Amino acid sequence: MKEALRVVGRGLITLLVASFVIYLALSLAPGDPATALAGNRATPEQVETLRQELGLDRPVVVRYAAWLAASLHGDLGRSLQFRQDTASLIEPRLGVTFLLVGYAFLLILVFGIGLGLLPSVRSWLSWPVVVVTALGISIPAFVAAMILIQVFALNLGWFPVLGTSNGDLRDQLWHLTLPAIALAISWVAYVGQITRASVREQAGKEHVDTARGRGLAPRAIFSKHVLRNAAIPIITISGLALAALVAGSIVVETAFGIGGIGSLLVTSVLAKDYDVVLAISMIFVLAFVVATTVADLALVALDPRLRSKMSA
Repeated sequence: MKEALRVVGRGLITLLVASFVIYLALSLAPGDPATALAGNRATPEQVETLRQELGLDRPVVVRYAAWLAASLHGDLGRSLQFRQDTASLIEPRLGVTFLLVGYAFLLILVFGIGLGLLPSVRSWLSWPVVVVTALGISIPAFVAAMILIQVFALNLGWFPVLGTSNGDLRDQLWHLTLPAIALAISWVAYVGQITRASVREQAGKEHVDTARGRGLAPRAIFSKHVLRNAAIPIITISGLALAALVAGSIVVETAFGIGGIGSLLVTSVLAKDYDVVLAISMIFVLAFVVATTVADLALVALDPRLRSKMSA
């Protein structure tokens, strides 16, 4: 219990520090929201009046404290670009991004771990897996998106080119298939590579040879002595993959014209809509903290030896 509380505490501290760093970086970034909102024809006096109305004339620490207090009560500010509450602007787009990330993460778990386990079933597949994973890691998400659009959407016509669906879950998943593949492909290769290396390392351990000498069934040896210990780095990399998928959705949503928070972040940065940028950035940080915290808790539950290390 203490270890779990310690992991959660670290996550909360990370979230607090990250929020201040992001707020400070936005405050120091070139450009002025008041100037962008007032327009090119506004006089300096009008811009200054608008700055005072928006509270931009106050010290950054005071503004951060006010934002933090408001955000803890669910008030994420107001979009200067869309003239509506940031929370109501983000909410309908959040489900699209989370569905995309969840779909991509499922592909990573199924195909990444499956790919890494193939050499343990057929040893001659080891080198093909190495080649496939190396190729997959080298393909950026935006390149994968362009290839998938050209081949499967434009040439073959199997999937829609752009946008999402307002239909049922099945129709939504059909629209998100190519984006999810583009988002997941490099992480599928990475997880596959880690899984292969981890299983191979554990299979050569002395305790595994001892289990074989005792006449245990190969399936029991693999599940109890190889896969259980190999799962530690697999869980770690899977947690990092889940966290990275949220940030990676920015590129994929832009490429496929998906109306999620990733594409909204791009338009908000260009419009200097700082409240929206800050809110979406914090969602990304929160997703990273939650994913890594869950992975840490899973590792503590899986390997009791980690508890003593974390307590030290």
